[in-house]
Amino acid sequence: MSNTPMAASPLTRAVLEIDEYASTLGWDQPARLFALVDTARLRAQEPGLAAQLGLQDEPETTGLTPVEQDEIPANTPLDKFLGTIAWPDAVVGCALTVERLMLPPSAETAIPEGLSEKQLTKWVAAHPDRQEVRMTVGVLRDGARDSAVRLREKDTPTEVLTGSGLVPGLAEALSATFAD
Repeated sequence: MSNTPMAASPLTRAVLEIDEYASTLGWDQPARLFALVDTARLRAQEPGLAAQLGLQDEPETTGLTPVEQDEIPANTPLDKFLGTIAWPDAVVGCALTVERLMLPPSAETAIPEGLSEKQLTKWVAAHPDRQEVRMTVGVLRDGARDSAVRLREKDTPTEVLTGSGLVPGLAEALSATFAD
């Protein structure tokens, strides 16, 4: 990908590649789940699939290839859905891209107490300082994590925040899909 730093780890590159892919689809999209597979292993064991994914011309690297999974059922809460996943051994990691509304830390002190989750969602959606974000979080079986966060109002590849600890709850939920 053109905007992905070459010095980045394979996981960071995969997360940024998924973020860039999601950005081409526009906003107001459902959550998307990706399996992360070792590119060299995929090429060796599944040459037909590798060719279908356009990987036959990729340089020999220790890269990861994101493979989009079936759509997440619309009426299923994300945490419940993630709890149903079992990955085959060939999958070395997974990633999820999801849109959310976020408040700046300064607004969090104004949240009324005792709201149900539904009431809180409505309160945040009506808040004048809310920001729409797309979060892409990737984890590997070995515990490595990375994430990219893109604000809707700063929707350019150069404005994407990256870091392993940006979305810890989601990273934890994705890591749990690899637990035995």
